[in-house]
Amino acid sequence: MTPPPAVLVHRDKDVLAQAVAARLVTRIADAQAERGSASVVLTGGGVGTAVLAALAATGARDAIDWGRLDVWWGDERFLPAGDPERNETGARAALLDHVPLDPVRVHPMPATDGPDGDDPEAAAERYAAELRAAAPDAGPVPAFDVLMLGVGPDAHVASLFPEMPALHDEGAVVAVHGAPKPPPTRISLTFPSLRAADEVWVLASGESKAKAVRLGLSPDTPRTQAPCSGARGRRRTLFLLDRAAASELPPG
Repeated sequence: MTPPPAVLVHRDKDVLAQAVAARLVTRIADAQAERGSASVVLTGGGVGTAVLAALAATGARDAIDWGRLDVWWGDERFLPAGDPERNETGARAALLDHVPLDPVRVHPMPATDGPDGDDPEAAAERYAAELRAAAPDAGPVPAFDVLMLGVGPDAHVASLFPEMPALHDEGAVVAVHGAPKPPPTRISLTFPSLRAADEVWVLASGESKAKAVRLGLSPDTPRTQAPCSGARGRRRTLFLLDRAAASELPPG
């Protein structure tokens, strides 16, 4: 059985970003020491991008062998490559363009000007095929070392929004239509893919996320109402918060 999430609360968003960046360096370096390589799944949003910027700014980043790191994304806005709204664009500006990654091991989700054009279903299947190709033993997805997720005020994670069909998809990757947060068309990992990660880290900053965090940590909350309640790692789940995001949690 997956252990219950652990909760770590930091003073503010800046301290949270720095702490998560330091934790990420350690986790990646440990995985590389053990197996020779590591894999992470990135998230977008304010705190996700802040973590990458904090990682770029610390000298500890040199503990990572960047050439032996696989980089994936949990979801993406289905827009042209380089669009400022794409998670990939923000990640490249904050970190990826500043470290010596192997380009072959960076796996952005397809864009609307890619080989599938404006067909999100085909793009989702293309990404699913890329995941399968990287998975050992013909599994659907690799066993990610760390999968990071932001959480929205409505408790969504990745592009899995409350009460939407994508919540029930059993494939590895799903095309999302009619997302309540623009843009409406997206590509997302599904719950089965999220749960394949060894560790899932849910990142939240700000008072607007406090209710979502409370729901996500409640064992009685169905994931159809608060998708973050279904974000769990195979071995470990961390809710990494600032004080404002943790303000509705019970004391202790």
